[in-house]
Amino acid sequence: MIIYFIRAIFIVTIAAFLFVSINQSADMPGGEGEQDVMAIFITGMAIAATVIAVDWLTPKKSLNSLAGIFFGLMIGIFISWAMTPVLTMVDDLYFRMSPSAMRIAKWIMGVCICYLTTSLVIRTKDDMRFVIPYVVFSRQTKGLRPLVLDTSVIIDGRIADIAQTRLFDSPLIIPRFVLNELQLIADSPDKMKRNRGRRGLDILNKMQTSSIVDVKVDDTPPPGLEATAGVDHKLVAFTKNCDGRLVTNDYNLNKVAQLRGVDVVNINDLANALKTVTLPGETMQVKVIRAGEEAQQGIGYLDDGTMIVVEEGRGHIGETIMFSVTSALQTSAGRMIFGKFERVLTAARNSAPRNNYVAKT
Repeated sequence: MIIYFIRAIFIVTIAAFLFVSINQSADMPGGEGEQDVMAIFITGMAIAATVIAVDWLTPKKSLNSLAGIFFGLMIGIFISWAMTPVLTMVDDLYFRMSPSAMRIAKWIMGVCICYLTTSLVIRTKDDMRFVIPYVVFSRQTKGLRPLVLDTSVIIDGRIADIAQTRLFDSPLIIPRFVLNELQLIADSPDKMKRNRGRRGLDILNKMQTSSIVDVKVDDTPPPGLEATAGVDHKLVAFTKNCDGRLVTNDYNLNKVAQLRGVDVVNINDLANALKTVTLPGETMQVKVIRAGEEAQQGIGYLDDGTMIVVEEGRGHIGETIMFSVTSALQTSAGRMIFGKFERVLTAARNSAPRNNYVAKT
């Protein structure tokens, strides 16, 4: 809401300046006043319309990028100012250009230098320690603390639905090494891992294309760790460096992060606080993949990794069945759903063919 108020103040201020300038120009003798009035009005309206259009159409950018652009422009203006006497001296010695051509040359030099400095700052903003030796800048986050997502919570998928509810005002940060691990899982020769990896990539694409969720992939390497370090260690170091909160449903990572003093948002704890949406008597379907520990139990998994324990499901391994929910258990380590077999939906492909007998009359 505040941005609309600022835009309104800008429009009123521009209109006031145009009104004062037009009145002053109209009081000038001769016909020059009318020409100045038209020139001021057209120029002012064009500039105001351009500024409003740029502000309206420019997508939301991070403060780091805007600060880098501003810093690059300041350096470029300073270098251009320092190079102006040099350009004048070179012109006096060799070229002797006209004053108008000299002004154009100064403008071209200034634009080129500002472009080069801004591009250089934007591309090397994470390597500032090489500009100031022996000093490593720690990333300080002002305002809302970012939420750093790990691989398990992306594959889980519930974070996308939670973010769509506008529960989180903080930006969602995905480190580059997490994205690389997700791609490795999606390319795994194991079918179950491959499906989980592809599900994670689909969830990530869904969040990035959403206009509600603010998702950003961060290439900043975690400080103090080698490139071959484990992803969990990198996540803890990365989150601590950016003063963020780690979002995970990994029980072990949760404990390690808490020991390191990193705030953790556990999706399983959040789901436990909100209670499960699975109610007793509700029917669901799952593919039974192995036998359970108890007699006649079959084990299956949902797409998000939730374990399903089906009574009387041992005899339907490899088949997709319908079961009715009897109870659900939600803990920090994950969720388990218990159910009772109802009927077979899809039979196993490797099941033995049935013999057909034709009764003779």
